[in-house]
Amino acid sequence: MSKDISIVSTELPAHIKLGSGLGNENVSSEHLSVPRVKQLQKMSNEVDENHSDYMDGAKVGDFINTVTGENYGQEMLIVNVHFKEEFVAWKKREAGGGLLGTYPSKAEAIAALEEQKVKPEEAEIIQTQTHTLLKVDEKTGSISDIPFLFDCASSKLRVSREWNTQIMKLAGDRFASLWKMSSVATANRKGQAFMNISISTVGWLNEDAYNAAKSFYEKSFA
Repeated sequence: MSKDISIVSTELPAHIKLGSGLGNENVSSEHLSVPRVKQLQKMSNEVDENHSDYMDGAKVGDFINTVTGENYGQEMLIVNVHFKEEFVAWKKREAGGGLLGTYPSKAEAIAALEEQKVKPEEAEIIQTQTHTLLKVDEKTGSISDIPFLFDCASSKLRVSREWNTQIMKLAGDRFASLWKMSSVATANRKGQAFMNISISTVGWLNEDAYNAAKSFYEKSFA
């Protein structure tokens, strides 16, 4: 039996109002997938040719958008709009794995796990600092209006703190300056190699770019 697809159009018809959004009244940011950018490591599925998540051309150190699948390469120009620290509780893999909750302090995380009757040896609480970033196009200088989150935990916490220190020293609004985030090879105390990030300031945003970043901040956080 043939299927009539004459009601479908690949281009926006004149009778449909772009951006009206009717029917989406109850959909908020809490109901959407939040784009995150992760830095690929040797153990990442995206660089394993035998894994279903393998991405053609992806290399260790590349920054990948987890929602769109875009590969930004190993350096990006970004504006840092917002910072937040949380303590994320995970059930250890050998105990079944899975997210147990996210809390504003370690003490609250511990209390919540006790309430859930989760044994301390079956869970781990990870201090996580999250930066909300806007990507800047290196060719045009335009700022994306779609943010992404970059999580810093473990070895990235030191870089996160240093970044915050640099921002505070610059003074002015957090989103007033342009930064370059790059992948760098390093090693832990055991000599095991991994990729970390390097942050360097590029300069102050011009007035148009600053106003765009400020507008996003006011809509999202103010």
